[in-house]
Amino acid sequence: MSTAIDVLPRILIIDDDQSLLESYMVLLEDEFQVSTAETGEKGLDLLRHEDVHLVLLDVRLPGINGIEVLRRIKALDENVDVIMITAVKDVRVAVEAIKLGAYDYLEKPFEIDEILSLLRRTLEHQNLLREVLYLRDLRTEADRYSIVGRSPKMHQIYDLIARVADTSATVLISGESGVGKELIARALHQQSQRRLKPFVAVNCAAISEHLVESELFGHERGAFTGAVETHRGKFELAHTGTLFLDEVGSLRLDLQAKLLRVLQEREFERVGGGKTIRMDVRIVAASNQDLRQMVADRTFRDDLFYRLNVVPVYVPPLRDRHEDIPLLVNHFLLKYNKAFGRQVQGITSEALTLLTHYHWPGNVRELENVIERLVVLSRHRILDIEDMPLDLKSVQGPLAHDLFATGADLRQAKAEFERHYIVQTLEKYGWNQTESAKRLGIHRNTLLTKMDMLQIRPTASSESSTPQDLED
Repeated sequence: MSTAIDVLPRILIIDDDQSLLESYMVLLEDEFQVSTAETGEKGLDLLRHEDVHLVLLDVRLPGINGIEVLRRIKALDENVDVIMITAVKDVRVAVEAIKLGAYDYLEKPFEIDEILSLLRRTLEHQNLLREVLYLRDLRTEADRYSIVGRSPKMHQIYDLIARVADTSATVLISGESGVGKELIARALHQQSQRRLKPFVAVNCAAISEHLVESELFGHERGAFTGAVETHRGKFELAHTGTLFLDEVGSLRLDLQAKLLRVLQEREFERVGGGKTIRMDVRIVAASNQDLRQMVADRTFRDDLFYRLNVVPVYVPPLRDRHEDIPLLVNHFLLKYNKAFGRQVQGITSEALTLLTHYHWPGNVRELENVIERLVVLSRHRILDIEDMPLDLKSVQGPLAHDLFATGADLRQAKAEFERHYIVQTLEKYGWNQTESAKRLGIHRNTLLTKMDMLQIRPTASSESSTPQDLED
């Protein structure tokens, strides 16, 4: 048995004119679900039992009047928009209605197009408010974790952080290099009861394999050549706090065995020492390698993997959450303006589109590097296509996909890209061939030759709008 789902917004009309109510029903039923009431009392009762998006409320009603009904509607649900309707123009009533929270005030008689337009506009306003509240919630959540991103995939990560941060469960963060795994680890620490204790990060892959054991567990004086004094390792430094083991998959098998014992027993000895050191550390590990595959290949211990993978967190690559790119661009512009004393105020929609559609193999780290470079080198306050690095402007996205799908050979692909790039440049400069040639770095005659060879012609609208630019 299926359950019907209401997909049209519901409007409640409160008016004592029965013929007018019937007219409303006929005129509005194609776009809205319509409920009606002839008195304020009945209308309020319907509001208590139905999910109403909008109310059309007559000012003059039997029993309690429209102004009092409006007051009670707002007391029941202040988010319900109310449009007041009256047959008698009264500025004082209109002002009072607006003060009480009415969205608008409409006088009879009115055209059907007028009321339809007002209803649509009011519902669009409601949708916008809901979106703003949703994004504000996401932004607040992101700010709480010092992470930039409001995509659904990042929202899932925020939810997971909220659920596990205040536990001692070991977390394994996976994802490509540059996606921000350490940010997630720091967010887990900041939201836990250990927030005032140390957060110690160690990149296992960046340490010489001969020194990893000493870095993690410390060593005693004289333990090996060069050990001139006792050294406290990362586990000791992170006591009562959080230890972040980045690129844990790079550890040698013998160190994996020792790490497993430490995680199980919560104790260890320094290299060259015999004293057992107890520790209270929350472990967060991360890897850009597929640890499951490494387990299958016998290059990573299965028992250590299961010990680390208590709560798995996957951070998606930037190419899978393009909607976060505008937020990240703005974040990095603010960051590097402040760092370098620059005043880059924004970015054109064309340049932002280019950044949004780039596949970002280096993920967020690569995007940050690009924005840092642009802020340092740009001579303009608004970043544009011409400021973008050449590798970002190479064939990509739909054009590359279409060329591949058609089976074009390299010569055809190069010609099509050249045609596409020339057309984009001409459009940017209003089909002014002299300016476009300068931007392309070729002589105007060369541009004319290529336009003829590649059959590039301005559209009729371009020809009529900028005839002075289309020089003979």
